[in-house]
Amino acid sequence: MLQAWNGFYALLGAASGGLIGLVFIVVTLTSGLGLDRARALRGASQYLTPTVLQFSVVLMASAVSLAPLADGLQRAVLALVALAAMVFTLADTLRVHIGVTQRAIHWSDPWCYAIVPAIGYALFGALALAGWAIGSGAVALLILMWGIRNAWDLVTWLAPGRPDDGSTPPPG
Repeated sequence: MLQAWNGFYALLGAASGGLIGLVFIVVTLTSGLGLDRARALRGASQYLTPTVLQFSVVLMASAVSLAPLADGLQRAVLALVALAAMVFTLADTLRVHIGVTQRAIHWSDPWCYAIVPAIGYALFGALALAGWAIGSGAVALLILMWGIRNAWDLVTWLAPGRPDDGSTPPPG
């Protein structure tokens, strides 16, 4: 299914792997900004984990697409990767966003970090399972771009000089 797309998926995989590394570097460099441990862990669970998951799904999709697998097996594995990511994202949404009562979150956070990515995973899985290489490739690229959007949102919140007023990250 994806043999003609090897270069495309190699590029997406390299970009995703590099972005995962950059996210970890940013987190390491900003770890001393004075966030208390509980708040930092809450922020990581709420914002960092979904962003790294987006990059990881694209990286995994790239690896599977480049692997010498039979067409049907390749499509099934891509669909399983997408399904697992969607289930994790929706479960994480329920755990982190819906149960929030003690602090306000920005209205866009559940959409940007959970709902839109989950829709992307579902669409990617369905298109991959159907064998539509152009559609699944386009959605994989959109998932990567949405992850970049979320990483930028997170990094700008973590950037030095932000007010430390106790609000939750990021403003959306």
